[in-house]
Amino acid sequence: KMKTTRRDFLTYGSAFALVNSVPSFAFAQGKPLFESINMFIPAAPGGGWDSTGRAIEVAAKDAGLVGSFQFENVGGAGGMVGLPRFVNQRKGQANALMVGGSVMVGAAITNKSPVTMSDVTPIACLTEEAGIIVVPTDGKIKTWKDFEEAIKANPKSVSVARGSAGGTDHQLLGLIIKALGKNPRDAAYVAFAGGGPANAAILGGQVVAGISGYSEFAEQIKAGKMKAIAVSGNKRIPGVDVPTLKELGVNVTAANWRGIFGAPGINAAQKTALIELATKIHATKGWAETLEKRKWTDAFVAGAAFDAQLKKYIAETETVLKELGLA
Repeated sequence: KMKTTRRDFLTYGSAFALVNSVPSFAFAQGKPLFESINMFIPAAPGGGWDSTGRAIEVAAKDAGLVGSFQFENVGGAGGMVGLPRFVNQRKGQANALMVGGSVMVGAAITNKSPVTMSDVTPIACLTEEAGIIVVPTDGKIKTWKDFEEAIKANPKSVSVARGSAGGTDHQLLGLIIKALGKNPRDAAYVAFAGGGPANAAILGGQVVAGISGYSEFAEQIKAGKMKAIAVSGNKRIPGVDVPTLKELGVNVTAANWRGIFGAPGINAAQKTALIELATKIHATKGWAETLEKRKWTDAFVAGAAFDAQLKKYIAETETVLKELGLA
């Protein structure tokens, strides 16, 4: 019978590591902070929350911070189908994370959901992304001026596709309509559960325009199938030659933020461990590269500061949604 010594075991381990080409620094750091993370995405695959979750996985695994990830996607109603499921099924699970953000705040208010973001444990805000307004290249509307004139003539005739009703994209459309002197309640907003179906509707000419974060339309813009006519940030997106609404004479700015949340019922030590994980992921080279590639703005805030920021954001969102007639 062959006796395996600790030294032999370590040698086998090293050989195994080479075969699997795991970065050597993962071993230099020793044990990962978490053996596994259950990542819950309250949206269909392919959208902003999903890509945020996948980017977290890549950065965390490359840096040896987490051993493995298990994903669950449950789409619909701006996260309001998935959120109750996460709250009920993940209660007290120290290694569960959910991706969420500003869209979910609006959706909870609009849907008068009994389960809201106050039922989960805020961990960290990660990114912020200005909205971008696009039109299909072969559509009737070619420029911002065309879009503005169509809204001023009749907002109800300008159908705009993207995420859930009451979400950031819907709020942005309402703010634009109000700034152009029309009633936000006349917004012809068409909500989709995921990025794929919304893009198909825009490209197929079923809607006049689309609103979302730049990264969700980037491929179509680069391929020349969609044209960006305005962005909603305070300044232009670096490397993207599209004017801000303010430059176009419309006094509106808005951004879509995304973050991660722990399960309800975890204790203070478990929350601290997840905050530490988020902080270390944020510091990785892989995460910095993702921000650059996807044109996401770094908006990292964790712990108590994020708790306070979230409360403020919920109050502001309620005000906008009342003006839209959605709250």
